[in-house]
Amino acid sequence: MSDGPLITNDAVVLGLLALILGGVFWTQQSGIPFFQRFYKYVPALLLCYFLPSLLNTFGIIDGNASNLYFVASRYLLPACLVLLTLSIDLPAVARLGNKAVIMFFTGTFGIIVGGPLALLVVGAISPETVGGDGPQAVWRGMTTIAGSWIGGGANQAAMKEVFEVGDNLFGQMIAVDVLCASVWLAILLFFASRAKEIDARTGADTSAIEDLKQRIELYHAQHARIPRLADLMFLAAIGFGVTAVAHLGADTLAPWIAATAPGLDRFSLTSGFFWLVVIATTGGLLLSFTRARRLEGAGASTVGSEGPGEGSTFWFVLPTAGGRENHKGPTE
Repeated sequence: MSDGPLITNDAVVLGLLALILGGVFWTQQSGIPFFQRFYKYVPALLLCYFLPSLLNTFGIIDGNASNLYFVASRYLLPACLVLLTLSIDLPAVARLGNKAVIMFFTGTFGIIVGGPLALLVVGAISPETVGGDGPQAVWRGMTTIAGSWIGGGANQAAMKEVFEVGDNLFGQMIAVDVLCASVWLAILLFFASRAKEIDARTGADTSAIEDLKQRIELYHAQHARIPRLADLMFLAAIGFGVTAVAHLGADTLAPWIAATAPGLDRFSLTSGFFWLVVIATTGGLLLSFTRARRLEGAGASTVGSEGPGEGSTFWFVLPTAGGRENHKGPTE
């Protein structure tokens, strides 16, 4: 009897993962009472990670012997980042005023600083809890949670690659991230239902936010449409075109920095994947100032987003199906 996986053909693995994702999305959006009750307590996003991981756990597939994760992280992930940032309206964000911008950066700063502080506090009480070496070091896993809370699942996957987080640790951090997000979402929904009352008591001026909401609704009303084949081709051209430029830049910058300033390795500046993400994101932001932003009407951010209820990208489930952690490619 062979000790290898039951399925070794990547095309079959890809089909299995697609079927699992399709099943999760279908049951979540169905009107069947059982599934409505089930997803009230079990986050669909968690299933998108957990179910594919079972294929690896029970030896049906072997993620370490598959090229799917490498293809997804190096090609699909950067393209998704481009499509996600393509629809960002920075001028509209600026019009929200100083308070909103300060609040945004305060939240981001709190996440960046809060992680290390949490590690220091818990480390002083229980050092073994925040220990680990190499890819299983807890601080590496915390970077993926910080990435998710700042920039969503795409950013989380990027942090996994930049900081070389081990698959087992990454799976644990996904569970923490999803469960914490679900609890926090419940709190937000509770307060959202009382938003007007809270604003009235605190004297909050929400006129800028309401104006932005109306602008977004008006924009979608003017540009939203059923995607045509031409729209999908434009999305693919922009996503993979910028990804190609990002690969070219990463293949040039990372080796040059490694040769001229090897000390910058501690800041990940010698990592090709780091530059791949930075260039792809920057490219998407620059395109958001051009007419390419109109592709949001055809669903650019939906194609590039990461979770049930917001569209989905296939790379999202691949890490827990078993990533090629030691696979070195041209942008590493």
